[in-house]
Amino acid sequence: MSTPLRRLLDLPGIADLERKALMNPRYADVDAPDSFPEIDETSRAAFGLTGAEADEVARPEGWDRIERRPVAQQMMALEDAGWSGQGDNRRPLRMFEHYAPQVWLAVRGVAGAMAFLPTEDGPQAGQAALEREAARFRKDRR
Repeated sequence: MSTPLRRLLDLPGIADLERKALMNPRYADVDAPDSFPEIDETSRAAFGLTGAEADEVARPEGWDRIERRPVAQQMMALEDAGWSGQGDNRRPLRMFEHYAPQVWLAVRGVAGAMAFLPTEDGPQAGQAALEREAARFRKDRR
């Protein structure tokens, strides 16, 4: 059985910002961190870096500039790294572009770090995952 992907949505504050971006699409604008300080606060809590700090980090030689690729390509690469950048609707997070540099620096161990996420262990973990998937399936069919 493959290991379930860890979700960016489960990191501290990310789900709250996604809800805010749903209610106010301005949160997803390129210049939003200047207007909404909670974006940088959430970034620091989840990744240890703000977007501005991530832009200043020197990339190692051979860096592939993954953070500048189309979001769809980043989602596939993120899954390969064991993370999901999608919401419950299976679409990329609205705020993902604000976090892309921080995510890639942390996932690749260059700077920052992903906030701790407890993992489910033991025989009940698989059952809990199946129950969540069944509930999501029932919800999607209505």
